[in-house]
Amino acid sequence: MQDPNEDTEWNDILRDFGILPPKEEPKDETEEMVLRLQKEAMVKPYEKMNLAQLGEAEDDFDEEDMKAIETYREKRLQEWKVLKKKQKFGELREISGNQYVNEVTNAEKDVWVIIHLYRSSIPMCLLVNQHLSLLARKFPATKFVKAIVDSCIEHYLDNCLPTIFVYKNGQIEGKFIGVIECGGINLRLEELERKLAEAGAIQTDLEENPNTSTEDMVASSIRNPSIYDDSDSSNSDNGNK
Repeated sequence: MQDPNEDTEWNDILRDFGILPPKEEPKDETEEMVLRLQKEAMVKPYEKMNLAQLGEAEDDFDEEDMKAIETYREKRLQEWKVLKKKQKFGELREISGNQYVNEVTNAEKDVWVIIHLYRSSIPMCLLVNQHLSLLARKFPATKFVKAIVDSCIEHYLDNCLPTIFVYKNGQIEGKFIGVIECGGINLRLEELERKLAEAGAIQTDLEENPNTSTEDMVASSIRNPSIYDDSDSSNSDNGNK
């Protein structure tokens, strides 16, 4: 069968008599590609909006779109809830001594809490705060807080700082007291991350530190005895010097 678009004299005659439809003009490939990409990229206006913008723009949509918008809104809301659950904290917050019980001891169930007791006059404490601030952003499911030690515990010794406690469900699951236990004056971010991971507070993807051994951890614990009873961490008064 002869192609009606074939460029022949006979087909031209048939077109003149209206027997064949007009010859189709060849389409520009570039134009076709652009049109196809534009079509693929087309989205409904509401699909570019967040939840707040959707609420403000409801009156701008017709009834036909409203059902689709409600479905889309529910989808975005569920995504937002999942994101908030995964990124519940995400920063190193400052608390005072009278917030200790609520923020740390009585924190949300099954939430890991890392608290750093510090004095700003001690350089090692400032270094630990810098590292914890970065780790708080990296591990937003864990609560990271810091508190000036004098607002929590009176007469706390300088040689016991920095002090880091790891809590879960009101119990101390890990503690690092003094410069040595916290990792030394040249503490690196990765070293602190490993320590907190060993205590269970975070799940790190760092490889195991080859320099860490059980003997080192035991020796470190012996060098830094406990300062006070764990059961009364927020209000203890340590007057021993």
